[in-house]
Amino acid sequence: MPPDSEETPAMRLYRTRKGIVAEDTGRAGLLKDKDWDALFNRKGLAAYLARALKASPPMKFDPDKAPLLAPIGSQEVWAAGVTYFRSRDARIEESKAAGGGDFYARVYEADRPEIFFKSTPHRVAGPRQPVRIRKDSKWNVPEPELAVVVNAAGRIIGWTICNDMSSRDIEGENPLYLPQAKVYDQSCALGPCILVSEQMPPPETEIRIDILRGGQSAFSGKTALDRLKRSPESLVGWLQRDNSFPSGCFLSTGTGVVPADPFTLQSGDEIRITIPPIGTLSNTVA
Repeated sequence: MPPDSEETPAMRLYRTRKGIVAEDTGRAGLLKDKDWDALFNRKGLAAYLARALKASPPMKFDPDKAPLLAPIGSQEVWAAGVTYFRSRDARIEESKAAGGGDFYARVYEADRPEIFFKSTPHRVAGPRQPVRIRKDSKWNVPEPELAVVVNAAGRIIGWTICNDMSSRDIEGENPLYLPQAKVYDQSCALGPCILVSEQMPPPETEIRIDILRGGQSAFSGKTALDRLKRSPESLVGWLQRDNSFPSGCFLSTGTGVVPADPFTLQSGDEIRITIPPIGTLSNTVA
């Protein structure tokens, strides 16, 4: 779909404890809007925000220090899996470790993607808020992902970062355990903002993850959006089939960065996921 206006610059939209903040290059403003869901689903959002920001008194705003909340109201979070070649291999490895089959290889090549429910709003962590690992799991990893922001009309309105926390041993034991491996309190983090744009960031855009343990690097890795096998538009199309989202939704597009098999998260680890046009989502493991 064409953007609201080719001349409308991409803008970042933050939820804070003080209200909703819009920011473009060199300018930020606290919006009069208080209803996140209504703003989320406003027609012509990018153009509206450009006008609203111009009418708002400028403010000093540092997203690294501001009291940010997850950029979600009453929206659901869904996720796609096996969308990168590396994630396909990782899922095969964890499945074979438990005696599983090659169904992940088949879904990578299939027309129908793997799409699953990830989180309700109350389970979502925001920037600098804690994420959790399951007490009944011994192999836990973060999954750094680009998430598509979709309004109630099924239109892509923006992009954010998702940390899709996963219990690999539970998922690998049996594919029917996927909901338990993926869905639990604080198993999902979103933020730091929504990059309001119908256009996906450029294909060369990097997704980078850094995990710090005791202030030292425990893992780092990166991939690029051009490694994504399925287009966001295609994934959203599949999600929308026989499904409705009255307040809109988020769809995380899968991961292309998977730590080596021996690695597992520990309490106190700091997870930093960076996608340059959006920012950095930082969370500590509870």
